[in-house]
Amino acid sequence: MGDRVVLAMSGGVDSSAAAVLLHEQGYQVIGLFMRSGESDSACAIPSTGLLPVSSASHRQGCCSSADAADARRVADRLGIPFHSLNFQEEFRKIKDYFADEYLAGRTPNPCVQCNNWLKFGKLWEFAQQVGASYIATGHYARIHKTESTPTDDWGLYRGDDDNKDQSYVLFGIRRELLPNILLPIGTFEKPAIREMARQSGLRVADKKDSYEICFVPDQDYAGFLRRYRQHESTAGDFVDTEGRVLGRHEGYEHFTIGQRKGLGIAFGEPRFVVRIEPETRRVVLGLRDDLARSAIHVSGINWLADVADNEFDCEVKVRYRQQSEPCRVVKGPDSTATVYTQSSVFGVAPGQAAVFYQVNRVLGGGWIQSAE
Repeated sequence: MGDRVVLAMSGGVDSSAAAVLLHEQGYQVIGLFMRSGESDSACAIPSTGLLPVSSASHRQGCCSSADAADARRVADRLGIPFHSLNFQEEFRKIKDYFADEYLAGRTPNPCVQCNNWLKFGKLWEFAQQVGASYIATGHYARIHKTESTPTDDWGLYRGDDDNKDQSYVLFGIRRELLPNILLPIGTFEKPAIREMARQSGLRVADKKDSYEICFVPDQDYAGFLRRYRQHESTAGDFVDTEGRVLGRHEGYEHFTIGQRKGLGIAFGEPRFVVRIEPETRRVVLGLRDDLARSAIHVSGINWLADVADNEFDCEVKVRYRQQSEPCRVVKGPDSTATVYTQSSVFGVAPGQAAVFYQVNRVLGGGWIQSAE
């Protein structure tokens, strides 16, 4: 029997294919579905294995009762133990972070924090409880050891499928955990993953990917914030870059830096959200050139590679869907840095992540505080 590994199973095709690969490679796979704790007794799923299943679930997104049922069917098909555990407190922490950031006029990235706190945090704690040597997920990224160095140098790398690469959202993994993490689908492209699921007789082979935030499946962030925080009105003025009032908005949490659509106000030429001012509740609109930034201030950096120099050249990615850009990084105190891009970058949003790459390797990443 091979080593024991705990696999985060979301009920989607990617984590299901990861289960197939790990099972074929001889690992003792244990599937774990992470529930948010929102009540839905009708979707309780019986568990096999070491720990009891929680009767609570989340009804939406990648944490829904239907997803839990899909994950259980995959585990049954492969004959692997399956657990569905309640992580209500951890999900509340993610929701609090999401709400705090939006109400501070920033653009949060809850998927990164979910990876940091849950998928590579609590998942590892559970793995230690059941005597597992590894944890695994269905992310499109790679982790391996650099053979050319005299010491063990484990690194995080882009996935082989450029269209699906998820290394950006994994920058916050603790470096010491890298040798204990398996990302089995990172060397595959998406069509091959779907075909693998079909060949294995899994019903999720053609299941659509989930892009929404699991606790905001309708993408109505403002509605979620009203229900979750019951905060006072955040309505205010649209203004231009000179401070002239252009109209009214219903709440600044409806907007993010770089947004063009859904402003609810017409102009003769495209206008973009350039800045959000929560103190005055103003949303500043400008032209595309007003979004250009070439100096980005980053804090809370998590380094995943040894970078001895205080200044170095690499590439930086400031949005999940954007291309990485050549830059120079100047380290500051207390895990901070200023990033100078060779050309202007558009839509740099405080609260999003800036992730540094050397070719395909993730050097590290942190949180954007401001840009100039």
